Amino acid sequence: MFTFPGRAGIADSETLKINADVIALRKDGKDVIPLVAGEPDFETPDCIKQKAIEAINKNFTRYTPSSGMLELRLQIAKKLERENGVKYNPEDLVVACGAKQAIATAMLALTDHQDEVLIPVPYWVSYKAIAEIAGAKPVLVPTDAKNNFKVTVDDLKKFVTPKTKVLMLNSPSNPTGAIFKKDELYDIAEFAVKNHLIVISDEIYEKLIYDGEKHISIASLGEDIYKQTILINGFSKSCAMTGWRVGYSAAIRQFSDIFKKIQANTTTHTSSISQYAAQAAFELPDSYFEKNAKTFENRRDMIINWLDKRNDLTYIRPSGAFYFFINVSKLFGKSIKGEIIKNDVDFYNLLLKHALVAVVPGSAFGDSDYIRISYSYSMESLEKALERIEGFLDDCK
Repeated sequence: MFTFPGRAGIADSETLKINADVIALRKDGKDVIPLVAGEPDFETPDCIKQKAIEAINKNFTRYTPSSGMLELRLQIAKKLERENGVKYNPEDLVVACGAKQAIATAMLALTDHQDEVLIPVPYWVSYKAIAEIAGAKPVLVPTDAKNNFKVTVDDLKKFVTPKTKVLMLNSPSNPTGAIFKKDELYDIAEFAVKNHLIVISDEIYEKLIYDGEKHISIASLGEDIYKQTILINGFSKSCAMTGWRVGYSAAIRQFSDIFKKIQANTTTHTSSISQYAAQAAFELPDSYFEKNAKTFENRRDMIINWLDKRNDLTYIRPSGAFYFFINVSKLFGKSIKGEIIKNDVDFYNLLLKHALVAVVPGSAFGDSDYIRISYSYSMESLEKALERIEGFLDDCK
């Protein structure tokens, strides 16, 4: 019998398990509406597709530098200085197989055995698993729904120890859609500098912000926090390139040099064709991103109008990304057709069974009173899903 200390206990991806449930029901002819996608529902822009075809026709199919092709890193560096107010050289950047790999590489590089990683709750499903894979100890930091689940210095003070090495930060947030304002980030930056914490700042949803709000990169708030921040971003959410797997990290050379070594000895680099194609993303006009954000904002507003009519649901108003984090705990203890809803997983299972709508249980993000729904679907699909959910809720007694 083989044993695998530590790693065998790492959680599966809850969203991938739910996708498997949906696929199985659809094979049985069921008309399931899955509100689970973590990807935009629009297509990759044509200019990016054409750039990929150009790469193939030019036989740009060989190895690139492990940190990514220089031309792409130059463009990323210009973008970060222009849009985020942070200046990096191409040598400070590592292009990875998506933002997820960039986070994993950073975690492997920055933590030793049982170094502590502060992860505010609720959190994106993979943060905790990535810390565990790296051999670090994830420390889950509860936050307050009254503050839209945005972590504060007071929250962090309760959990920081001499073993704390890394703070995970995500703005806009998956699963809540909350975004940090500049003054909130200043406080966190000051705390991180004082406690010698490295901040891994996941900013993958930066282009999807509503209500006239503005994205702020914590690394832009001073030289000290700049040196202690690993900025994570990519093309998946902003340019509908989830399957192309192009993300990146930006950090001072002390960190990025280690990231390059890890990547060189694992995946080598992301696809040369995807890298070549990603260059075309910088040709997209601002109107492209504004149009997509407005599409999501309209969907969000429609769902808010529906939610505000329900007295059995409460929610966090999203200012970015494309998710709602909805409190369903008032349904716990109620039943539908003789089956009792005891928790968020029961809510998911019974909603899927009786209404053919898939959501993600909040326990996947660290809070079992909630569910997450994605509004990365057409208005027609969302309206149909909400009609089914309403019928389900009204049948719960």
